[in-house]
Amino acid sequence: MPPDDVTPPPTYAAAAPVRDGRITHTIDDYDLDAFVEVCAAYGTERFGYVVTPNVDHMIRYHEDSAFRALYADAAYVLLDSRFAAYLLRLVRGLKLPVCTGSDLTAALLQRVIRPQDRVVLIGSSTAQADAVRRRFGLLNLRHHNPPMGFVKDPQAVEETLRFVEDASPFRFCFIAVGSPQQEVVAQHLRRRGVARGLALCIGASIDFVTGAERRAPTWMQRAGLEWIYRLSQNPRRLARRYLVRGPQFFANLRHADIKLRPR
Repeated sequence: MPPDDVTPPPTYAAAAPVRDGRITHTIDDYDLDAFVEVCAAYGTERFGYVVTPNVDHMIRYHEDSAFRALYADAAYVLLDSRFAAYLLRLVRGLKLPVCTGSDLTAALLQRVIRPQDRVVLIGSSTAQADAVRRRFGLLNLRHHNPPMGFVKDPQAVEETLRFVEDASPFRFCFIAVGSPQQEVVAQHLRRRGVARGLALCIGASIDFVTGAERRAPTWMQRAGLEWIYRLSQNPRRLARRYLVRGPQFFANLRHADIKLRPR
């Protein structure tokens, strides 16, 4: 059973940017098809969670020791950004596999999850959850949408954790509440040790699956230009992320080591 006490959210103060020393980013050596196989075989006897860093996450990882701790507890770290992959190949000669959260979510729903499998969805609207249920014929989808800013409310965090734990064991738990909230939830679940199944921190992936947001054309995705398309669709929300904060990624590369973790 879950503990009776309310689990407080962790202190989440921004750490000072690293000036001396280097930060290591570890990426697992899985592309989409390879990791779909991992997911299909994962089972419900243990708990693990998946994080999918994009450029914004990698900037936060460089700046914030608390965010690095969230990643350290993840079972798998999958590169979500083709732009980052192309850049690292150009400047470092690294060939990194890409497995985006959006592609992974769609692939699991289309190719792996069976109608009777227990699936948990944290985040997204009731209408979106119903749309996923109907489109993929899911008979055992459990949905909980915590309030905005819930990680600052210990009771809301506890309600979310207990919802997931009460639905355990599950085949997959999609945590779609944005970063770093989704990683905070996943880490709490791991440390409490009650839930069983594979959790995936997937950001806005359900928006794409349900058509609430459109993805870039395939050629833009493959060229690492999906961020330009998303910016054009929602400039007020994304301009700061892509145009103001995004260039920090180039500066951080001077103090970053990229490690490809073997399968």
